[in-house]
Amino acid sequence: MSSTPTPTDAADLTAGQLLEAYAAGTLSPVEALQAVHARIDAVEDTIQALYAPDPEAAEREAAASASRWRAGTPCGPLDGVPVTLKENVPTVGTPVPGGTAATELTPATVDGPPAARSRAAGAVLVGKTTMPDYGMLSSGLSSFHPLARNPWNPEWTPGGSSAGAAAAAAAGYGPLHLGSDIGGSIRLPAGWCALASLKPSLGRAAVDPPYFGRAVGPLTRTVEDSALFMDVLAGPDDRDITSLPPAELDWRPPAEPDVAGWRVGLLLDAGCGLPLDGEVRDAVEGAARLFEHAGATVEPIEPFFTREMLDDLDRFWRVRGWAEFRQLSHDRQHRVLPYIADWCRGGADVTGVEVMRCVNRMLQIGQVTVAATAGFDVVLSPVSPVATFAAELPSPTDDVARPLEHIGFTVPYNFSHQPAATVNVGFTADGRPIGAQLAARRFDDVGALTAAAFLERARPAAAVPHWPPAALGLPG
Repeated sequence: MSSTPTPTDAADLTAGQLLEAYAAGTLSPVEALQAVHARIDAVEDTIQALYAPDPEAAEREAAASASRWRAGTPCGPLDGVPVTLKENVPTVGTPVPGGTAATELTPATVDGPPAARSRAAGAVLVGKTTMPDYGMLSSGLSSFHPLARNPWNPEWTPGGSSAGAAAAAAAGYGPLHLGSDIGGSIRLPAGWCALASLKPSLGRAAVDPPYFGRAVGPLTRTVEDSALFMDVLAGPDDRDITSLPPAELDWRPPAEPDVAGWRVGLLLDAGCGLPLDGEVRDAVEGAARLFEHAGATVEPIEPFFTREMLDDLDRFWRVRGWAEFRQLSHDRQHRVLPYIADWCRGGADVTGVEVMRCVNRMLQIGQVTVAATAGFDVVLSPVSPVATFAAELPSPTDDVARPLEHIGFTVPYNFSHQPAATVNVGFTADGRPIGAQLAARRFDDVGALTAAAFLERARPAAAVPHWPPAALGLPG
């Protein structure tokens, strides 16, 4: 059974631990934020996770929270908890560059739904976090932001497109971090940084603007913190036409999750893309045995995602990119990351008939995924067929003609609208984290988190991340 050392730095406390300390009067939100700022000062030059931090505003928010806690009147379930938000989530007064130097930097006039909900819950906004150009890379490579790096080893990428969010979470910039995901952009960086995460059901957490398969969700160090954040993020908003109806969900996972009698599907072949690395396979098979030992039935699943599906998604996203890229001035086109510019040009000559085939393909992916996973309480798979890679590369293949060869395990659930959580289940011989994905039935977000909480509790000690990562050179 896993065990985690008690943090010696307030920057490494979970959100739950912070809230308990605030209530007991043993720590104040001001002290917690000071610890986070000290951590940022120590490692941000290396990790490069943040965009538009405003320390003075955060200090004012923390001081106001401290006053409320002293009076015994916290304003919400996250009062005084440090959070970061991915930079594509609008916050009043801050431009939304979308990771690219080609964007005109116009300050947002309203908070997006996740930002508004976080503020209403009393969270202290530490800053926004970086992302690659247009969110279309699985790394932190950006023409606008500095290169985000992985706290487990700065030579590695944290993943993307929620690159800064994952790096901030693993580095200890507070406990709660928000990412977004249309093909794996929460789960891939979580898996490559040893984090817990949830891509919720489509519409569970409102997002503006909505898009095919797009979800926002937490990247945290523990499943319990992901659940705590989801309790705040979940709910409809008129700006999101995909919003699900209000639902009273008990987000907090049980202290001892019981999976006896569950049917667990084991998917070890994505159907296309990069071959599964042996160390990743071993770690996920070990996770499957933990379910079996706890009384669950584990059954292998045949691959259901295909090369045609992946290629048509790539084609559709290229057309979307080209539609935006072609409207830029010549000067602004030259500001886009060259890899992304080349990728966008791949959509220039796609016909309308092909685009319609791609739209129908997205519907097919959803139908096939739901059918293939029906009857299982949860489907266990790797997050990615490979572990993290060099920080300077845009993707594991470093090939603009084959940019998505690593998303076969994650992307189907964006179009089936199923929730999918992640948890760390091991490390490679050279110390790279290995994430497992747990996809539940449509709308069963709590089930996905429960499965992740079970693995988090049952995994062997060797699979437990010790925070902060030793590569940061911090005491701990």
